[in-house]
Amino acid sequence: MLLVENIQIRPAVRQDVAAMMALIRELADFEREPDAVTVSLDHFAQSGFGPQPVWWAFNAFHNEELVGMALYYIRYSTWKGQMMYLEDIVITEKWRSKGIGSLLMAQLIDEAGKRQLKGISWQVLNWNADAINFYKKYPVRMDEGWINVHLAH
Repeated sequence: MLLVENIQIRPAVRQDVAAMMALIRELADFEREPDAVTVSLDHFAQSGFGPQPVWWAFNAFHNEELVGMALYYIRYSTWKGQMMYLEDIVITEKWRSKGIGSLLMAQLIDEAGKRQLKGISWQVLNWNADAINFYKKYPVRMDEGWINVHLAH
């Protein structure tokens, strides 16, 4: 647990999922995909807190208000081995640019080390200059040659 400037970072718990879904919907609006969130609250909760969780998260709170989150899962690279995949890092709009993203990234980096993962990977939209500039504060390599491919089932 980390406490800086009245911000508390802690692992997500089942009771957080409704507030986390609100942040996810806020992210979808920001990314110009307001109707893209189709996961149910129950499925989201089961996927993180059921008998075989597939995601984990760190949440940032100011008092009891969820103001940010970083959700990740473990992926496998045939070249590197187990890696952390950062699915979403979201800070609610009024709390952006206050250092919360840095607190969450520090927690993710620490967790990847504890789990002995070979690194962290994620995606960022090419028009999201604020996020790109934020990520450039870290020793990252941005691969612009890859194309995202999706198959809906």
